[in-house]
Amino acid sequence: MKFSLKKCSLIAFIAGALILAWINLRPVQLVAVHQDDEFAYILVHNFPLTDRGKIAWWLAHADELKAKYAFPRPGPYGLYSISFWDFGDGYKEDAFDLFCFSDMKTKKNCIEKNMVFSIDNNIEGTVIFTTDNDAYTLKDGKIVPYKI
Repeated sequence: MKFSLKKCSLIAFIAGALILAWINLRPVQLVAVHQDDEFAYILVHNFPLTDRGKIAWWLAHADELKAKYAFPRPGPYGLYSISFWDFGDGYKEDAFDLFCFSDMKTKKNCIEKNMVFSIDNNIEGTVIFTTDNDAYTLKDGKIVPYKI
């Protein structure tokens, strides 16, 4: 059986599309929620990879999460922050450059610093979605880049 470049390319394309579909269709798993005043830290597995996927997931699940965990809890000036962190290999003992949670009274209360998404508001009440290096907001029901 002779493989041509076209056949190999087609097989590679199909395999890549299937892998991407599998990655994007995995359900997000919430592992834990930590709250500290107006800050909510949500530890997750399988968070969407794309900016639009992250925002769409939040918009689809925001009401459910707000009802279950009672956030956001605005601070004195009405500001809040909700951040999603990749849980990775789980909790670790306090060591150099880890993000630790003071609400846990165990030695293993830290995670790797790998924030994947955050939702914040500003003093004007605009909700800002922040991904790796970009920021977005909703304008007329559409996701648009947020310019500072």
